[in-house]
Amino acid sequence: MNKIKDFLLERRRRIMMSLFGVIICAISVGVFKLAALGVDPFQSLMSGLDSIIPIDFGTLYVIVNATLLLFSLIADRHNIGIATFINLFLLGYITQFTYAQLQKLIPDPSMPVRVICLIIGIVVICFGSSLYMTADLGVSTYDAVAIVMANKWKLGKFKYIRIITDIICVVIGCALFMAAGNPASKIPTIAGVGTIITAFFMGPLIDLFNEKIAKPMLSKNKAVSTDAK
Repeated sequence: MNKIKDFLLERRRRIMMSLFGVIICAISVGVFKLAALGVDPFQSLMSGLDSIIPIDFGTLYVIVNATLLLFSLIADRHNIGIATFINLFLLGYITQFTYAQLQKLIPDPSMPVRVICLIIGIVVICFGSSLYMTADLGVSTYDAVAIVMANKWKLGKFKYIRIITDIICVVIGCALFMAAGNPASKIPTIAGVGTIITAFFMGPLIDLFNEKIAKPMLSKNKAVSTDAK
């Protein structure tokens, strides 16, 4: 009986970590969009797709991630779980809502405000990613790509593979953005300094948050549960 209770408590903790991680990641993307100094690499790809495909962003996000889901189902199903579906169905719509509300709150942000938003966005998205990755109830379909290449296919360390996949996303996103008829002067809004920073530092930052916060948080919760007995 105690084992079942422990399992359920552990499961609840992991689900909460996953849900919280996905929500703050979604909010961070909205903050990135307000900064207009470049979104994270995957959202750069999504922005390119959004500019050329005339459907609601939240719905487009679901479609793209459902397609990537097939990759994980074939390559390594271990990465698919509750968090994967939370991310798939919630992140796009939460991002859309967050951005709309921030635009109402700060309709014309100054450059200092945009820089602050950029910094907040980078830190928060890495922290959120580390939470749901450490919870190990599945990761986003995009995160799964680098994880499979690093852990299953042994092509290299996660942080380096993540840099490569991020760069590919940025290149494709910019190409689609331009193909949609947008001027080159607007490219920095989807692939700017923020994109460069996240492309090269998001992997290492996620690793840092994994080791310093997410993993210790999960271990501490286990210890507290054991002591309570």
